[in-house]
Amino acid sequence: MIINLQHQTLSMDKSEPFYKKLSFNLLSLGLICAALVLAKDFILPILFAILLATLLLPTTKFLSKRKFPKTFSILIPLVVTFIIGGSILYLLSKQVANFMEDVPALKERLNDVGSSIQRWFNDQTHITVRKQNQYINQTLDNLKEKAPQIASVTFGSITGILQYIVLLPIYTFLILYYRSVIKTSIIGVFKNGSEKNVTDILTESTNISQKYVTGLLIETTIVFSLNSLGFLIIGVKYPIFMALLAALLNLIPYVGMLMANIICMLITLVCCSDSDSSQVIWVGVVLLVVQIIDNNFGMPLIVGNKVRINALATIIGVLLGGKLCGVPGMFLAIPILAVAKVIFDRVPELKPWGTLLGDGTKPGQKKQG
Repeated sequence: MIINLQHQTLSMDKSEPFYKKLSFNLLSLGLICAALVLAKDFILPILFAILLATLLLPTTKFLSKRKFPKTFSILIPLVVTFIIGGSILYLLSKQVANFMEDVPALKERLNDVGSSIQRWFNDQTHITVRKQNQYINQTLDNLKEKAPQIASVTFGSITGILQYIVLLPIYTFLILYYRSVIKTSIIGVFKNGSEKNVTDILTESTNISQKYVTGLLIETTIVFSLNSLGFLIIGVKYPIFMALLAALLNLIPYVGMLMANIICMLITLVCCSDSDSSQVIWVGVVLLVVQIIDNNFGMPLIVGNKVRINALATIIGVLLGGKLCGVPGMFLAIPILAVAKVIFDRVPELKPWGTLLGDGTKPGQKKQG
């Protein structure tokens, strides 16, 4: 769709007034957002499949050069990838199962912590514990009334996960299998001399996506290792579970680590005894130190400067992606912005938008500290 918009923009008369061009761009953006909202269950698996296919493309090409049949050169890396992903999900589910076994004991601890918080809240606001309980009961009654809606959303989430499990490998395999046909058809759409420009855009977008996702996987592994080491040193309960959860949430830019801090500190608060309550602070310190290391060394050195999107555009993109498509949209925001910037920079009429998304540096130039 974006490339079609590019074709239309290229053919637009340069003498067109600014307001007309701006209206066309905003209308196009609105149509894309509407399509994401209305057809996200269909579009998101395809976008994830494109991202995964881009990641597996170098391995597929390598196996093809070694005279592997085309089908097996695609299936081998695809199967290995899903085995690794399944192992991570198994490890996470096993940690969650261990956590659930302690739920009865945690309920008592949660009641004690809740009582302490209520007493502190009473001292600070002079709202009695009885009044607080009334508010809590009213909230619970409202949740009970919304139980059918919550169940429907939960069922929809489970259905969505099953849809990803079934469709993602199929889409990925077919995209890799027919990649030459897809590329040829996209380039063939342009008959106005823009074929080379489109080829350069496709090549650069593929390279950026590959390096971004590969770097992100390496960075996530390092963050998980550092989190695990820190949690094991301070001796908190469920160190591997919280380290893995924080590393996965870190995939969501800016917002993810904030969510990880809140969740991990709450788990520690409920699990630790009164004498070990300082562990809550230490969990926050560990996550903060790992985040500082990741921001100053992990992202710049591992992920690199390939995705040249400024912080403001990144935050707005992540929040907009979350609003339109939930957590998957937040994860896909940066790759989509990076590809959009490649297109904007290659189309003269859209270069101001590329400048707006950029970090002010040119290719090959390092960011100023």
